[in-house]
Amino acid sequence: MKSYRMTAPGHPLRTLLIAGAGLAVLLILGLVFPSPWLRDTMTSLFASGLLAMSLHLLVGYSGLVSFGHAAYFALGGYVFGMTLQAPGYVETFGAWSLPSAMLLAMFGTGGAAFLVGLVCARLSEIYFAFLTLAFQMLFLSLIQGFVGYTGGDQGLTGGIPRPAFLGINVTQSWDRYAFCATVFVFGVLVIRLITESSFGFTLRMLRDNEARVKFLGINTYLTKVICFTLAGTLASLGGVILAIFTSAAYPEWASWTKSGEAIFMIMLGGVNTFLGPLAGALAMRIIDDVTLLYTTHTELAKGIVILFVVLVLKRGILDFALDRRRSRADRRANRDRAAAHEKERADVDS
Repeated sequence: MKSYRMTAPGHPLRTLLIAGAGLAVLLILGLVFPSPWLRDTMTSLFASGLLAMSLHLLVGYSGLVSFGHAAYFALGGYVFGMTLQAPGYVETFGAWSLPSAMLLAMFGTGGAAFLVGLVCARLSEIYFAFLTLAFQMLFLSLIQGFVGYTGGDQGLTGGIPRPAFLGINVTQSWDRYAFCATVFVFGVLVIRLITESSFGFTLRMLRDNEARVKFLGINTYLTKVICFTLAGTLASLGGVILAIFTSAAYPEWASWTKSGEAIFMIMLGGVNTFLGPLAGALAMRIIDDVTLLYTTHTELAKGIVILFVVLVLKRGILDFALDRRRSRADRRANRDRAAAHEKERADVDS
């Protein structure tokens, strides 16, 4: 009985084992296929996947649609890059410059998300969504305005120092891929542990019936603020991955179109499944790459696919696949029950 509980769905040990297996698959994939194109494509998918997964924590589990989530993605990349570009920082911290800059990016972005959440969590539905968009526009204006620190419209150019630490040199293709894969799996693991915790089930109750949650004595305002802060902090990890990959940071990362892409990923992959946003991120990348083989009109191709998903499938790709699987299992179970019932009747008659 004890071993069953430890391997039951949602148990932390089972989640850790699955995360370890997933990381092993990603590392083996990078070793078996050492193509720079594959490693670079996967690294960019790690960044966009974390952006979509962190937004899904708000949209899918809390029912809070944010139009400005990319601001925290960009903020993570900018804080990381600006920290490492600061005069004397690398010389002071040496080999620990990169991990310490990552921590500063996470805590700095988390603090910004907390402050924004204190304001936005007082509203709901479309008012919440548009207020998050307003804050994103504010962050984008600050990035473009403080040219001396952020590089303005040109972004953080000139390269971000990425000193080696613990034998890991992220300027090398394999080390960079392995490190970014580890950060990506860590971020997804944290999101999974959150959604399977008691706090995660509180978010589901909040999404389904906020009035009942208040009746139970739960502080819904504080719950929203915490969720918003966690989502922003985890989004910053995606920005850090992209900053490590590009050795730069650009204001386009904080644009409303970047947030729109993350929402499209969730819709495309499935809002009712945990890995739906990752499937959506992969599908979006495939659409871009296949379309570019024939034309540059990638946005038109994305629009057609989104129309197909919304009007024909009426749910995300993974949602559709899982629903079909459940319906087949239900039909099989009904046939088995009917056959057993007929056999029982035949035995009684005989």
